[in-house]
Amino acid sequence: MGNFVANEGLSIFVILVWLGINAYLFVQFYMNFLVKRWLYTRVLLGQALPWARAPAACLNFNCMLILLPVCRNLLSFLRGTIQCCSRTAARQLDRNLTFHKLVAYMIAFHTAVHIVAHLFNFEFFMDAQLNRNTSLLTFVLSEIGTGDNASFLNPIRTNETNPTIVMFTTIAGLTGVAITLALILIISSSMEVIRRSYFEVFWYTHHLFVIFFIAPLIHVGQTFASLDTNDPDVCADKFEEWGGNGSNCAVPVFAGNPPGTWKWVVAPMFLYVCERIIRIYRSHQKVVITKVVMHPSKTLELQMKKKGFRMEVGQYVFIQCPSVSRLEWHPFTLTSAPEEDYFSAHIRIVGDWTQELYEACGGDKTEPQEAWNLPKVAIDGPFGTASEDVFRYEVVMLVGAGIGVTPFASILKSVWYKRIQNNQDVFTKKIYFYWLCPETEAFEWFADLLQSLEGQMAEKSMTDFLSYNIYLTRWKETEAAHFRVHHEAENDPITGLKQKTLYGKPNWDNEFTNIAAKHPRSKVGVFLCGPPGLGKSLEKQCLSHSAADVKFIFNKENF
Repeated sequence: MGNFVANEGLSIFVILVWLGINAYLFVQFYMNFLVKRWLYTRVLLGQALPWARAPAACLNFNCMLILLPVCRNLLSFLRGTIQCCSRTAARQLDRNLTFHKLVAYMIAFHTAVHIVAHLFNFEFFMDAQLNRNTSLLTFVLSEIGTGDNASFLNPIRTNETNPTIVMFTTIAGLTGVAITLALILIISSSMEVIRRSYFEVFWYTHHLFVIFFIAPLIHVGQTFASLDTNDPDVCADKFEEWGGNGSNCAVPVFAGNPPGTWKWVVAPMFLYVCERIIRIYRSHQKVVITKVVMHPSKTLELQMKKKGFRMEVGQYVFIQCPSVSRLEWHPFTLTSAPEEDYFSAHIRIVGDWTQELYEACGGDKTEPQEAWNLPKVAIDGPFGTASEDVFRYEVVMLVGAGIGVTPFASILKSVWYKRIQNNQDVFTKKIYFYWLCPETEAFEWFADLLQSLEGQMAEKSMTDFLSYNIYLTRWKETEAAHFRVHHEAENDPITGLKQKTLYGKPNWDNEFTNIAAKHPRSKVGVFLCGPPGLGKSLEKQCLSHSAADVKFIFNKENF
């Protein structure tokens, strides 16, 4: 239980506070529209009025939050500021995209409730015009403002008007349709299958958030009545005498309810504009590609230099290549160490953008490219991740899946510089490294680094510092038989390392049990860069194997 609180306590607290604020706003605004000020509007609309206005208040609150988790420069600043005070609080910032998605789901939910309530509103408005009976208060209220250019309560002015026409000819209707369409496109294009297979569709469609934010600024709500000359509690039952001689009840006067969304979103919009200005400034700083390496496993390595660039282990950058696309920025983990005089990224060729970058760098050519023929790139970053905290734990588990090994390349290189080359003392005393790959080709680009580390640690009698296990999770039977024949060789036939490649998937229960037994009274940092399914499995193991004398703290790359 204690380890669950250590891993998830603050996250659960934040989510509960967020849900509590949503619930409070919903109830508060629902009750606000049950007072007499809105009695005449409720006569027309019934309970559909508070059901429309309450989710609108929640939408304002969540629209205030939705941009903040994607202001990566702001998050990077906050992470560096609070990291020295609270590592747990800093780790919550690494879950920014998870919170961004939760807020988006909440916006979708309240939008649906808001739309359904307004659909009922249109029906009630239309019914009030169809029942043309002066003895009905609904009809009397609907006739106010007819012919004298005065403000009105019922936007449907005649019994021959189509509610659909009203929806597309009023400011509230047009902006509501625009907001709804933008939200549908944004959410549908954010589905995992679209984002993975058609990233450009996700990227471009997501920028409809501009419409989603501008339209609510002029999206007016219901109207309200003046209480000075017509008290609904007194005059509602005397509507036939309104405006008559000797009557204390004048014809009610209605006025437009001014937009209030801007009060909620102006601050986050300002922060996001500042964020975009910083990105534009960084995109114009000169970046020099010093080396391009084409690895056999369809992985492109770019080594670059940029004036004033400073990084920490495990950080990532966004890369733009104008010759490929001037609008698209893609995140890549840095594989270089802070001690090196350049920074690098390994890019797996899996889509249109990476394929075009691969070709622009000469990946499809046999002869080497001259430096002046290499494409220009822009860099935004670096930005912090959970892996920055790796050297804050005495015992560390690094788990990478496929190309997800990239942040750990930076960590292991930095270990090599700190402990092996420069004899620096670091707080981390033991690293357990696990690399899971489906195919043998994926081992190629990273094996050289492991071989170098293995040799250097053997020379300095530091073999106990790094324990690594490489798993081939998918193979053909003929290949497996061939590997078993060579299993008795001194070096592994796949990686060239002394540590043999293992087949299948790790038994995480055994791994965690062994580490807990070897390191009592320790906090073990578990770092993952890999698929969500593996993350859930590791997080479950962290909870089940933590005890009073050992705790496993789970950290996952999330960008």
